[in-house]
Amino acid sequence: METKLFDSELKIMSVLWREGDTTAKRISDILKEEVGWNMNTTYTLIKRCMAKGAIERYEPNFMCHALITREEVQAAETDELIDKIYDGSVEKLFASLLGRKKLSKEQIDKLKRIVEEE
Repeated sequence: METKLFDSELKIMSVLWREGDTTAKRISDILKEEVGWNMNTTYTLIKRCMAKGAIERYEPNFMCHALITREEVQAAETDELIDKIYDGSVEKLFASLLGRKKLSKEQIDKLKRIVEEE
């Protein structure tokens, strides 16, 4: 993913990833309930996501379809975090994460399995 999505745009994407293809009206209804946005705000953000190539729209009823996956966004955001905050060092990121709180044995075992699979 080359396009940077802002937090507000990620809220739109999160609804699409959770709900699947859905109408702009339904996205608006969900975000009104979850974060208090009005319809104009939601529609503006949907249009921004469309302009960035994250969403495509089709008829009938202004159906919205995500063109990027949650995993693509997570990978891009993680890469940006590592580059920006940890000087490109995954080791520094892991050291920071592991130093922040006590991990359970299960969490440590899961991390070991993830590392071993790579």
